[in-house]
Amino acid sequence: MERWSGRVAVVTGASAGIGAAIAQELVKKGLKVVGLARRVDRVEELSAALSSESGKLFPLKCDIIRETDIKDAFKWIKSNLGGVDILVNNAGVASENSLMRGPVDSWRSILELNVLALSVCTKEAIQSMQERSVNDGHIIHMNSVSGHTMPPTIFPIYMYAASKNAVTILTEGLRRELVEQNSNIRVTSISPGLVKTEILDVSRNAICSESVYRNYAHLEAKDVAEAVLYVLGTPPHVQVHELIIKPSGEIS
Repeated sequence: MERWSGRVAVVTGASAGIGAAIAQELVKKGLKVVGLARRVDRVEELSAALSSESGKLFPLKCDIIRETDIKDAFKWIKSNLGGVDILVNNAGVASENSLMRGPVDSWRSILELNVLALSVCTKEAIQSMQERSVNDGHIIHMNSVSGHTMPPTIFPIYMYAASKNAVTILTEGLRRELVEQNSNIRVTSISPGLVKTEILDVSRNAICSESVYRNYAHLEAKDVAEAVLYVLGTPPHVQVHELIIKPSGEIS
């Protein structure tokens, strides 16, 4: 990780859970981390708590389902920090809904955030890297085991799983485009199993409660953050294309 010290990373959804854990670990490794979130006050609190670390966390208010917000955020990064070297597309939403009944608004919010916003952030980050001839940048998509297989029937989150299947395809598609350009920018999909965060609670999913974590094996947010450090720490010629992380004892 030493080669990343002093460089700029962007983490979406940095206000809580996996995003906050990733931002924290990157700051500890000496990076300048821009934490994008709607609840920017939480990122500000985390930034203050990390003030003694070798890196720095820059809180930036951004609703990434708004393309204009994303563009404004990357303009701010260019003006104040020079540009982006690492992007962690962490922001996401999951909710329990029916494929026969909807609601359609729930479907739309999942696809807008998990697929379209991720793609727009990726486009802006790649452009930032290419403008500065950065050829060793890294794009990390926070995927899910649901992006590779059907979720258990006790978790009827099929539209969420469909969005994560899209992320799997987008990861490979971006890898191919980068190879065609003879670029050494790397792209990685990280797919955790069940992680103890507030994502489903925020999405008003009643099944996500403390009882779920008592009854099912799960990961902690820091486990996923450490996976991000592993991926970034591999040699530049190593392409960790997909990393699946399951808690020991996971049933399916």
